[in-house]
Parts: sequence; structure tokens; C-alpha cells
Amino acid sequence: MAGEWRTSTWGDEIVLEYGKALRGHDTAKGQYRVYGSNGPIGWTPEPLTQGPGVILGRKGAYRGVQFSRDPFFVIDTAYYVVPKSELDMRWLYYAIKHYNLGEVDDGSPIPSTTRAAVYVRDLDVPIPDEQRAIAHILGTLDDKIELNQRMNETLVAMARALFKSWFVDFDPVRAKAAGRDPGLPQPLADLFPDSFEDSDLGEIPKGWRVVNWGELVTLEYGKSLRQYEGSHMAYPVYGTNGLIGSHSEPLCDHAGIIVGRKGAYRGVHFCSTPFFVIDTAFYVEPKEPIELRWAYYELLRQDINSMDSGSAIPSTSREDFYSLPVLAPHIEIQQAFTRLLRPVWARQKQGDGECRTLVTLRDTLLPKLISGELRVKDTEKFMERVV
Repeated sequence: MAGEWRTSTWGDEIVLEYGKALRGHDTAKGQYRVYGSNGPIGWTPEPLTQGPGVILGRKGAYRGVQFSRDPFFVIDTAYYVVPKSELDMRWLYYAIKHYNLGEVDDGSPIPSTTRAAVYVRDLDVPIPDEQRAIAHILGTLDDKIELNQRMNETLVAMARALFKSWFVDFDPVRAKAAGRDPGLPQPLADLFPDSFEDSDLGEIPKGWRVVNWGELVTLEYGKSLRQYEGSHMAYPVYGTNGLIGSHSEPLCDHAGIIVGRKGAYRGVHFCSTPFFVIDTAFYVEPKEPIELRWAYYELLRQDINSMDSGSAIPSTSREDFYSLPVLAPHIEIQQAFTRLLRPVWARQKQGDGECRTLVTLRDTLLPKLISGELRVKDTEKFMERVV
């Protein structure tokens, strides 16, 4: 044990205060976050308590731990934490995660974390300066993770906005039809028509095709696979809900689209490298030249989960999928869309990789720092090299 740390109990260090019932938090507007047992659930114009603070889930199968820098509200399925002694709130957040207080269960029919069950548990408390130093190290990692996630959310929004402008709202075509500058470089603007025509889908840009997905692609079955957990092998493995592990060999030897096949939620995912798909999902193979990135964004607009084969397990039917209509622009426009966004997707991929590295580092350091196994001064030297 690190020197100058003291052994205590949670009941001697904190009070778990009950949240309060709050109506309309899911639709209300306001500047303060509302938290429930699983995390943020809405907004309110009036906070329940000041920040920084820690929220601990009280009821439900999953009872999470959250940190808020700002004032916030907690509903009655969760607690907010009030220190009894001099405790750094962000250190307290990491300590609660380390000691797994969200997993404490009183054995009642509804899974619950009770104050009595928490208060009797032991913990080791460092001096305030050490608390702040530990919180700074772990908080720096979390802040960088959050920054990368926000940047990636912005990049995702940019790509979707461009897709909507070109292929849903037809902004360049409308501008040209009205005699206005579409705001694109001339070679790119020349790819878009300057008028519309009628179709089974309504008014569409002249020369674009209305086809069924079955004319453009096939849905290939994934394969059963064992031992794909973890991320240390070369090729990502996807199931119906997304990334689930890695494998030493790919099933699809190029970048592509994964479409969920079985389950209540069946997602659409894109992988920029060769990948493996297990038997709860399909992967997309083109039947004619198309840009898979364009097809991915188009498929995100389809309600895959509304397609059901009628079996006991909700399933996506290939026949139903193949019959869905889609508006296909010229391949040159699809290619221009891909070229324009390639740097955006590259930065997004870089951000994802940085996040994975930082999460691994944080999850490695957290138990060692909170337990005192690793000293702050040694960690700070290491952090200077990696952050």
C-alpha cells in the first residue's frame, strides 16, 4: 500500500443521496443534464445539485457510474454522491468504478444498489494531493477520449449532411435547374443534371435510375465462427449489431457493408478493411459497379428492422431486401462523393484507433492507481510520452 493512504469504509467517506422524480425530462429543453440509473436521459432548466459530481445507479439490471463537471439533476432511479471528508470528486468517480459499487446488489427482485450494502465496504483513501494527481492522470485520458469521440461525431455528421444534400435533397440539381451556382468546382458541378423527371419515387434528377437493391447487390451469408472475442487478430469480426471481435482470416476480402440478419435490432455497418461476418449477418457484394460508401449511406436510410421473415426470431429476408427500390445516381457522382469524403473517413478511422489505444491505457492504469500499486510520479513520466 502506498504511504500516507488510510483504510476507511464508504459509509465514513460519502453519503448516497436519492434523486427525485422528474416528469418530461426526455422532451424538456434546458442547460442541465438529467441522469438516471444508466446515464444521461434528458435535460432540465433547473439542476438538483451542483457540479462537479458523481452519479451512481440505484435500480435496474445495469447501474452505471457517471461524472458531471456541471450542475445536474438525478431522477429517483439513481443516487448522487456527497463526500463527508476532503475528497476530489473526479478521484471519487474513478474509485467508485474501481470498487464496482454499481454491481453491489441487495438481492431484491428488482436489482438494486442499497446504501446499507455500500456503506459497509472498505476502501483505501490517498491524501488529497494524491487524489488530485490520480484524477488528473485518468481525467486527461478520458478528456482526450471524449474530444476524439466528439470530433468523430462531427465528421459523421459532415458525411451524412453531404449525402443528404446530394442524394436526398438534390441541392446541386435544384441550383442548376434554377440557374444558380451550385457552389461546386466546375468539373464536379458538371456531373449533376440541370433538370428533373418523374419516376415511381416521384421527381428525381434526370438520368438517374430507379432500381431495386436486388439489381445492384447480393446479400451473402456470414459463417459460423468460434473464438473471435478480443481485438488482437488482423481482421475485424461483425455480427448483426456490429463489431464483436477479430479473426486471423477474412470472409470478405475487401472493404464493405454488413447488414444484420437475425435479432430484434439488425444494424447496417461499414468496414474499411477486409473483414469476417458471422452467421447472424450478411455482407454486401455488388452485382454492377457501384461505390460501396454511397450504398452504405443509402442503406442507412432503409428501415432494415421493419423487414421480418415471420420466423420466431426476427430476421431480415433477402427477398424483401432485394425488392426495395433505390434511386441510383451515375457512378461518376458516387465516385466523386467518395473522393470528396475520403479524408474525412481517414480522420475518423484515425480517431477511432486513438480512442481504442487511450481506453486500453486508461483501463490498465485505473486499478493500479486507485489501489496504490502504481505511484503517480512514475505514471506522470509515462504519460508525458504517450499523451
